[in-house]
Amino acid sequence: MGVSDKWARAEAMCPHRLVLEHVTSRWGVLALDALLDRSYRFSELRREVGRVANVSEKMLAQTLQTLERDGFVRRDAKPVIPPRVDYSLTPLGREAAEQVRALARWTGLRMDAVQQAREAYDRAKEAGRAQEGEAVLR
Repeated sequence: MGVSDKWARAEAMCPHRLVLEHVTSRWGVLALDALLDRSYRFSELRREVGRVANVSEKMLAQTLQTLERDGFVRRDAKPVIPPRVDYSLTPLGREAAEQVRALARWTGLRMDAVQQAREAYDRAKEAGRAQEGEAVLR
């Protein structure tokens, strides 16, 4: 079974999960967030996304192509020399980007609580391991 066959089966079984994966992927989130502010040429968008995380040209191109296929991103290739391609959000993409940005902001606001929860979990887990070790020694 080829890769495209695998994706086609997964998409047929659970299409909304694949869309959610596309929108919330590492590069999907950053591209949608940037495009919410304005349209970008590819190199500009790569620099903008690169301010947060280093993205390869290949990964950004794949992400944009996926978001375009899902109807979130519009690719406007102008027939000029040198070629010019602009990326912008569709109305559907704007909706998705607003949701993604809200989630990203919420995450930033609640990161302290998440960190505290992680630390409490790790302490409890470590205490449980220590108790298991003592029981083995008895």
